[in-house]
Amino acid sequence: MSDKVAIVGSGGIGGYLAAELAEAGRPVTLCVRTAFDKLVVQEPDRVREVTVPIATRPDEVGPARVVLLTTKSQDTAGTKPWLDRLAGPETTVVVVQNGVGHLDRVQPLAPQAKAVVPAIIYCAVERVSPGRLVHHTGAGLSLPEHPEGAFVAELFSGTSFKVTVEADFTTVAWRKLFANLVSNPVTALTLRRVRANREPDIQNLASGLLREAVLVAAAEGAALTQADADQVVAWLGTGNPDGGTSMLYDRLAGRPLEHEYITGAVVRAAEKHGIDVPLNRAILALCRAASGHKLDGSY
Repeated sequence: MSDKVAIVGSGGIGGYLAAELAEAGRPVTLCVRTAFDKLVVQEPDRVREVTVPIATRPDEVGPARVVLLTTKSQDTAGTKPWLDRLAGPETTVVVVQNGVGHLDRVQPLAPQAKAVVPAIIYCAVERVSPGRLVHHTGAGLSLPEHPEGAFVAELFSGTSFKVTVEADFTTVAWRKLFANLVSNPVTALTLRRVRANREPDIQNLASGLLREAVLVAAAEGAALTQADADQVVAWLGTGNPDGGTSMLYDRLAGRPLEHEYITGAVVRAAEKHGIDVPLNRAILALCRAASGHKLDGSY
């Protein structure tokens, strides 16, 4: 096993992590559905071509020291055949996904693993075709305090990623969810890029959504206040206007959306705590209607 790294999922995040780790000399394998010859990463100032070993079937791989699980949250269950092969008693599975509740999703799928560790990523990457990526901005990763945290952080030495280990991971995860709670649904429902976040009407909507979310986050144990929500609203207006979101890319491709793990997570937690979140419930209803709806009007 040595220090082998496997990445499950060849979307923007999985591909970008693979390119960074491969260029840093890590023995990484990318586990995908569709094979491609190399990763081509378009950066703001250059284009990189990176060769990474590819596996398209679980029977092509064996246990890895680290597995980075980067599929969309709604696709987590489908990774079990990969985890059955990749995760052994010395394996740390790092769940690099949007939302909260990472451990609840993944631990039942990899009970044989040494550890399952959640992670929050700050990286806007668009997959334009298999193996072809556009990196818009960001290269950060947050991990909770965990016995395996230092090992995973060291894995990224020599890459462009800044890795932080957080004592209060619940707060970190909910803060990232605040941004996703606005930008992902807005871009997916309007079919517009991140520049939409700068418009006064969207800023007002963002304030309302996060006013509700602050109450839910606090009930879930996150140390976030209205000031944090206001800060996120202001930050949303400064993003790369040409960037997109995972839900926008999925809707453009006619794929199911990730709303149940973003807006849905807030609505379900609100129901558990008896908190009324009418704006988030409305957005969730719209996302459910749009999910999987192709732009030609078919389903």
